[in-house]
Amino acid sequence: MTIRFLGTGTSQGIPVIACDCAVCTSLNTKDKRLRSAVLIQVNGKNIVIDTGPDFRYQMLREHVTHLDAILFTHSHKDHIAGLDDVRAFNRQQGHAIDIYGALEVHEALRREFYYAFAAKKYPGVPQLNLHEISSLPFSLFGMPIIPIEVMHYMMPVLGFRIGDFTYITDAKTVEDTEVQKIRGTKILVVNALQREAHISHFTLDEAIAFAGQVGAEQTYFTHISHKLGLHDEVQAELPEGIFLAYDGLSLELA
Repeated sequence: MTIRFLGTGTSQGIPVIACDCAVCTSLNTKDKRLRSAVLIQVNGKNIVIDTGPDFRYQMLREHVTHLDAILFTHSHKDHIAGLDDVRAFNRQQGHAIDIYGALEVHEALRREFYYAFAAKKYPGVPQLNLHEISSLPFSLFGMPIIPIEVMHYMMPVLGFRIGDFTYITDAKTVEDTEVQKIRGTKILVVNALQREAHISHFTLDEAIAFAGQVGAEQTYFTHISHKLGLHDEVQAELPEGIFLAYDGLSLELA
């Protein structure tokens, strides 16, 4: 399994429009963050988790030539806004793309991309096969997928465990029953928004504590805002085995 970070930024990305802070003006490429998403490549299949506003560019940057499925964590715009660009894969592959998400996600997709679900479709609209999922495990291309339900303030969000890899974003609280689903994972990805308290996201300290609770061999932080600080400075203060992810980072998992 190969995990490629398509984006590691929060909803505004980095640099933030009209911001001249040290992070937004940094020349370090690791401080440039598109909206959060990952590409999982396993057994010849390409699976993307979330299609934010930067989806088109992310696919071009990583030279992705086919797409087999999309998993959605939740319906916020920074996680779904780029879905229209699957049209290119529809045309290239000659069929619809399988979409996996909770009912609330499907309802949002039908609102935001209404033209893809119209009775009379305009030629070239996205072709989507919606598959409703819950917190129960399901199978995808013969692989068991274990959804992990976390709370984004009052909004349920799904993380996903695929083998020894677990991806969680937009978490603020996680019940012990869900933590049990994660334990034993080798690579954990989880959000770490900023240092200051936030109503709906882990802070840096909360993310570090959560990483300790799970006990994965390696933990990578994502969904990072410019308020967290410069990549190299933050990385230097993290405990052993914990890393800041960055756009374009690729991980291998046997």
